[in-house]
Amino acid sequence: MNKEISELNKKAEKFSEKILKVHSEVSKVIVGQDDVVEKLLIALIANGHVLVEGVPGLAKTLMIKTLSECINSDFSRLQFTPDLLPADITGTKIYDHKNTSFKTMKGPIFSNFILADEINRAPPKVQSALLEAMQEKQVSIQGDTIKIAEPFIVIATQNPVESEGTYKLPEAQVDRFMFKLMIGYPSKADEIEIIERFTEGITYSVSKLLTSKQILEMQKFNQKIYADKKIKEYVAEIIDATRNPETYGLDIGDFIEFGASPRASLWLILSAKARAMINGRGYVKPEDIQSVAHDVLRHRILLTYEAEAEQKTSDEIITEIIEKIVVP
Repeated sequence: MNKEISELNKKAEKFSEKILKVHSEVSKVIVGQDDVVEKLLIALIANGHVLVEGVPGLAKTLMIKTLSECINSDFSRLQFTPDLLPADITGTKIYDHKNTSFKTMKGPIFSNFILADEINRAPPKVQSALLEAMQEKQVSIQGDTIKIAEPFIVIATQNPVESEGTYKLPEAQVDRFMFKLMIGYPSKADEIEIIERFTEGITYSVSKLLTSKQILEMQKFNQKIYADKKIKEYVAEIIDATRNPETYGLDIGDFIEFGASPRASLWLILSAKARAMINGRGYVKPEDIQSVAHDVLRHRILLTYEAEAEQKTSDEIITEIIEKIVVP
């Protein structure tokens, strides 16, 4: 192992200790969702946004709120409803009679940590209010463009089972999210633990373990984690296989209408680097790519009607691709 990698490992180990403490702190409240919590921390380190999907009652909101409480930064919870207006998120200008001029009133989007709860309950016009903020870290309010202080992360939730009174997220909006995480039911043992924790009048509190400055340091270091050229080629082949599956001997072309965009390649590398950091490494392994591939790609592969008719999911297609592409 050369000197440069050794130095990266040492720094990654220091950051890893802090991140794992946050994970442990969140686990005081949240039971049995370790993988989802880890992916949220990966997104935080990689400077990406997250869409969390799961049926009601799986503690999606509680998990995100608990994570935000471990970080010493500004937090805003936005409850998306059909009557919400874009100005309710971004802010607006009001007339100041005293100074006979207009002044800008910033909306809740000007926070470090945003929880967009039930994002698909608001109409597309409101959903689009997040687009500029998520991609360019800025907001335009009646001619004025205002930068959002970093770190800035949007974590949105949606329920997959309710279609009445909901609006499907536009593809451009969905593509802004680094991850789409699926939350499943807890195991029987976890269910018992949940019952014991929340039915006996015991309250759990978490400590603030990270500052905004520390998160920015991690995000900056994440860019420096080493990814070998073979790793980059591996990622490029996975993405290309979503567009040209027949080139790789995959018989899934009839199921894919559109493959993943180059943005998927970037997030695969950045999230794999963040996973390496959490594991105390200054370099990326193929396992890091495989671990985050489903979360990065499941919302970026658009399926055909034939896939829907045969009940073929994007996760199944991603699994086939990963099994077929040669690991470096």
